Amino acid sequence: MAMLKKVRQEKIAALGGHFAIVASKYNSRYVDAMLRAAKGEILRAGGTVQIVRVPGAYEIPVVAARLARASRFTNQTSAIICLGVILRGATTHAQHIGEAVSNALAQIQITHEVPIIHEVLLLENELQARQRCLDKNHNRGLEAAQTALTMARVMATLPSADDGIPF
Repeated sequence: MAMLKKVRQEKIAALGGHFAIVASKYNSRYVDAMLRAAKGEILRAGGTVQIVRVPGAYEIPVVAARLARASRFTNQTSAIICLGVILRGATTHAQHIGEAVSNALAQIQITHEVPIIHEVLLLENELQARQRCLDKNHNRGLEAAQTALTMARVMATLPSADDGIPF
């Protein structure tokens, strides 16, 4: 069994970026902890945060898509962080939700050229959820925010269609 990777504390500046966080209300104990960590890290880095809450993980992609599409016209959102916790049960329902969300988020990111940070966790049990969401050394919300900050910097260095450079 692989050991759970500790989140590295990195100091990444936001360069004044605006970040959206789409967070599920379902399994709120765990998602709220990731949300607090992600929001805190973005604010610490000098960014601004818009938070949108949705009922469950399955609803995250439609909101992420709307935010990403709007961002293409306003160039306002540096990255979209998606937070949710799906716990496996006795049926395959959790697996189907996890796969659907993953596929949708990947497609949104490619279609709209806005970084989508996927931290919709499909976990085996509550022990895994506690470790990845409530433990400050392994909080995936903090990790998601650091990834969003890094991706915003990367995207800022790349040419866009608006620059008149043909692709």
